[in-house]
Amino acid sequence: MPLLEVTQTRHISASIRLTDTTALQVDQYAAFIHASADDVVEQALAYVFSKDRDFQEFLRTPEAQRITPTLRIRRAPASEAAEAPSKPASKAAVAVGAKA
Repeated sequence: MPLLEVTQTRHISASIRLTDTTALQVDQYAAFIHASADDVVEQALAYVFSKDRDFQEFLRTPEAQRITPTLRIRRAPASEAAEAPSKPASKAAVAVGAKA
């Protein structure tokens, strides 16, 4: 039995808008914990999603499967996507960019 378990995680890039204050605090928090802004946003959202009981109940409803996506996901050209190597999942899998 292997000592390590490596999970492949698919990362995407998405464009979000933040207020100046929030963007600054994301950068400050990233410096505080010695991480990237992407890691801060990813982990903060994962934390909120996991702790919100009403949201967890919503996820179990059919309505949650019929949402209209509003996140602006940046698609890589097909040639880049095919060439990009998969990286093992780190402690914080990054899904959303937090660049101001």
